[in-house]
Amino acid sequence: MISISNVSKQYGGQILFVEASFFLGPGEKVGLVGPNGAGKSTIFRLITGEEQPDDGIVDRPKRITIGYFRQDVGDLKGRSVLAETLSGAGEAGRLGEELKDLEAKLNDHESPDFADAVERYGEVQARFQELGGYDLEARAQAILAGLGFSPAFVAGDVGNLSGGWKMRVALAQILLARPEVLLLDEPTNYLDIESILWLEGFLRDYQGAVLMTCHDRDVMNRVVKKIIEIDAGDIKSYSGDYEFYEAQRAIAAAQYEAQYERQQAMLAKEKAFIERFKARASHAAQVQSRVKKLDKIEKIEPPRRVIEKTFDFKKAARSGDDVIKVEGVAKKYGEKVVHGGTSLLVRRNERWAVMGENGSGKTTLLKMIAGGLTPDAGAVGIGASVTMGYFAQHQMEQLSADRTVIEELVAHSPTTNLGTLRSLAGAFGFHGDDHEKPIRILSGGEKARLALAKILFDAPNLLVLDEPTNHLDIVTKRALVKALATYEGTIVFVSHDRNFLRAIATRVLELSKDGPRVYGGTYDEYVSSTGREAPGMRQAQT
Repeated sequence: MISISNVSKQYGGQILFVEASFFLGPGEKVGLVGPNGAGKSTIFRLITGEEQPDDGIVDRPKRITIGYFRQDVGDLKGRSVLAETLSGAGEAGRLGEELKDLEAKLNDHESPDFADAVERYGEVQARFQELGGYDLEARAQAILAGLGFSPAFVAGDVGNLSGGWKMRVALAQILLARPEVLLLDEPTNYLDIESILWLEGFLRDYQGAVLMTCHDRDVMNRVVKKIIEIDAGDIKSYSGDYEFYEAQRAIAAAQYEAQYERQQAMLAKEKAFIERFKARASHAAQVQSRVKKLDKIEKIEPPRRVIEKTFDFKKAARSGDDVIKVEGVAKKYGEKVVHGGTSLLVRRNERWAVMGENGSGKTTLLKMIAGGLTPDAGAVGIGASVTMGYFAQHQMEQLSADRTVIEELVAHSPTTNLGTLRSLAGAFGFHGDDHEKPIRILSGGEKARLALAKILFDAPNLLVLDEPTNHLDIVTKRALVKALATYEGTIVFVSHDRNFLRAIATRVLELSKDGPRVYGGTYDEYVSSTGREAPGMRQAQT
């Protein structure tokens, strides 16, 4: 259906692809992977025709419909959430608008355009029905509900939504349009776990082709059946899910390294012979023969080794055994009660995952624990010798836009030597020239890493983390999980990433309209106990 053949592309001195090729077939579900800056977004723009290759061919049918979800949605305002969603429904949406205009004209029998309107109405209605237009609003409502919109939100002005909720509207528009090809750039970034689970099911059942980037490995494992990897200018395809891709990539890397080492051993042996006998006339012919042999050998390039990020914690001081005590806490916003008497005791070294549907009070609870919000009733107490590190999305906005990465770290810890802070920056994925990047140009993931670096450098013995993995790529998430696995402190966190929940949680607090409920054990044990992967789901997904 869409074929990229021998495509080369570069920006200035940066080469993205060299004679790269891949094929996206009808109905295929494909994951697009590669490091930041490798060219994933460029692939999307080549497919849509927004960019052209320097060389090679991008072949797509002329009448194919393509929906492209990207991370910049523009300024949505002036319509209800439902109307904005319907406006993106492609031909069916446009015809629906035209039908409304024609119906108004048909009410004016004296109009000179009445006859033309009658004729056009028949044509438009037939095509609208053919495209399933009469089901459009019902489908839009179902998609919006799946993405977490309540009926009140659906009827409200889209302009009043936060950036994250506007992203959901943009995603709903594209899903409603049902294009033959869906291009999805990080569609789960602003979704809660219930919406992610709904999207998984939607994409698995989707009749069209899907090409997606995604930092959620569970989504990749459950949706895609092929991985396309951008690797240093080359594009490679792997048949299977993300887990299969990682295994195959590891095998290929090990085989390549072994091949390289064998060649290096052979070359060393030949060079040693040449060096030993080059001055002897009796061996001149043999030496020349081996020199020519070495000149003809195609040298294997040294293996490219992926540098795993390592987050090294300073050892946290020991806290008291009772770390957080929440006693009968109540909190409401207007008439909406989000906590009606929540109580819990968090003990030293426990790792609590706080789960609940949208509006259940997860972030509110973390803010009250962190001291950023006062409960209406009840009390939150922090135990003896507890030092807290609190991470929330708003802290990324508090980074100083005009500072560089290293300047931000120096401002945070002015008495620490520069070498230590540069090492800290490197541990969180900022290498070389990245230290001098102005914060205003950092991506969401880079800002999250910098905010986490500042918090973890202080070695608190209590971490309160609100969606710490938002915007982090899979490699960075894996490094964070490894670091937290050896962290000698207490953690209370909210996350929509099931792999993170699975790796970190030792207890689960579920918030619901029936009140809080504590599940002792891991996230997997919670799933097994409840039969669902999240509070808003009826049963566990498979």
